[in-house]
Amino acid sequence: MSNHANQSIDLKQSVFYLAVVLIITLISNYLTPLTDIGFFAAAPGFIILFAICLIGLVISKFAPFYLPTVAWISLVSIGLTMPWTPGSAWMSAELGKVNFLAMLPPILAYAGLAITSKEIETFKSSGIKIAIVSLLVFTGTYLGSVYIAEFALNF
Repeated sequence: MSNHANQSIDLKQSVFYLAVVLIITLISNYLTPLTDIGFFAAAPGFIILFAICLIGLVISKFAPFYLPTVAWISLVSIGLTMPWTPGSAWMSAELGKVNFLAMLPPILAYAGLAITSKEIETFKSSGIKIAIVSLLVFTGTYLGSVYIAEFALNF
């Protein structure tokens, strides 16, 4: 790990990508049948998420020590939603209008499209062993979650 800030972050490009993700996930949130929250009612929550991500990116770029950007974003969001932070109740109420489950399909679709040819070659060279291990890990995780949920619901 490096002892200096992450200078490689291009803030202009990151803001553009964050804005695109904001728009796509806002539309996804509106189109999901799981919620009856309107497009404009959920917009402040998405703008708050955008601002939190942007603040985390800026801190990650200029911090005197390295910490992954996702860690900075998490710390900012935790700090802004603490009960003693001014405006945290309003912020939590607005974020409550965001259906985070509706955000997953566009983000996961992008993650699927972002696989590089080098990653495909690595997967091919790993052989069938990696596929078997992956299936076992996914199955074990799923079954473990089912057992925990079953226990918690019957407790």
